[in-house]
Amino acid sequence: MWYVYILECNDGSFYTGITDDIPRRFLEHKAGQGGKYTRSKGGAKRILYTEQFPTRSGALKREAQIKSWKRGKKLALVKR
Repeated sequence: MWYVYILECNDGSFYTGITDDIPRRFLEHKAGQGGKYTRSKGGAKRILYTEQFPTRSGALKREAQIKSWKRGKKLALVKR
């Protein structure tokens, strides 16, 4: 399975990504070994949202969709 996730970074900003292992990827972001964006924002604070997909392709499409959204729409998704 593949997952789309939204993290809150230590500076309050959001990061959206995909992975096949949420706990491992969160620890990488938290340790400063995740994406360049989370490293520049002081690491990851917490996981706000996850969504599961049977294929990597499906997760990548959803990630691209979510990344195109403004913060308010992401917040609405997280609060569902």
